[in-house]
Amino acid sequence: MGHKVHPGGLRVGVIHEWKSNWYTGTKEFPAYLIEDVKIRDHIRGKLGHAGLGDILIKKDKQRITIDIFTARPGIVIGKSGAEVDALRREVHAMTHKNVHININEIKRPELDAKLVAQSIAEQLENRVSFRRAMKRSLASAIRSGAQGVKITCGGRLGGAEMSRSETYSEGRVPLHTLRADIDYGFAEGKTTFGRIGVKVWINKGEIMPEGFDTGRDTGPSGRLGEQDQARRRGGRKPEGLGEGQQAGRRRSPDREGLGPVRQRRRSGERPGGPGGRRGRPADQQRPKAQEAPPEAVEEQTPAPEAEVTAAPPVEETPPVEETPEAPKDEGSEGAES
Repeated sequence: MGHKVHPGGLRVGVIHEWKSNWYTGTKEFPAYLIEDVKIRDHIRGKLGHAGLGDILIKKDKQRITIDIFTARPGIVIGKSGAEVDALRREVHAMTHKNVHININEIKRPELDAKLVAQSIAEQLENRVSFRRAMKRSLASAIRSGAQGVKITCGGRLGGAEMSRSETYSEGRVPLHTLRADIDYGFAEGKTTFGRIGVKVWINKGEIMPEGFDTGRDTGPSGRLGEQDQARRRGGRKPEGLGEGQQAGRRRSPDREGLGPVRQRRRSGERPGGPGGRRGRPADQQRPKAQEAPPEAVEEQTPAPEAEVTAAPPVEETPPVEETPEAPKDEGSEGAES
């Protein structure tokens, strides 16, 4: 069957401390334990409307120190401290020891799991839709800086005859990561059709060990795992299409170093593409020998020389043709003589 463990108890001694600090022998241990239970029950019963968070108890033989964390310190203190004095007297009557009470304010109640569970339970008692109450608390916790939230409501949700449970979550809630500061809260809403249980898990970040350098100016022991977050964000895949669809759509020449992607052949084209050989795409044809790349052609062109002014051309006179002399007859020459 299920092995569910309380997130706070699992992390005690790792990143969380005990909520009751005292030491006693074996014989006195049961009495001390029952005393703690009675003190907590009395405080929650009297100040349940004040938004109580944790109640820490430290005690020894003669003194008890109680630290109360609340979202409404004014209600707990009362007018001029009247409520605190009355609570101190009541606890003193129960334990017969000196009682000292400290009131601490919760700065951001949206990040306290117990207060969130109490708020949802109160809304369910006021007939608010459980989906609206859960989604509103979920959004406010994420907006306040939580890294992850999970809320579960179980019971006769919406007045249904058959009980069920519904869960809404956002972000990451790593329950098995011991360094993750996960706050857990439980509350019950008493409605007219039965009780509805509310469980809330809130991931506030990661508490790193002392001396661990987070790489920022937040100090050596940062609550947020900045390095892990940066590594996750850096390796995040593009949202939307998957990796195969992304690669098929953009057709990059080199996909993850696996070589060029072969182009698909359209109907009506030659096997090697337009003007190409068989088995080799046209864009991967080897360049011809006489064709040089454009860069090489630019390099071979000589630099322009300085212009030289040439003299105007001289007109040449055509040569005079000599008229041939008529041959003389030998008979005429003898007659003349």
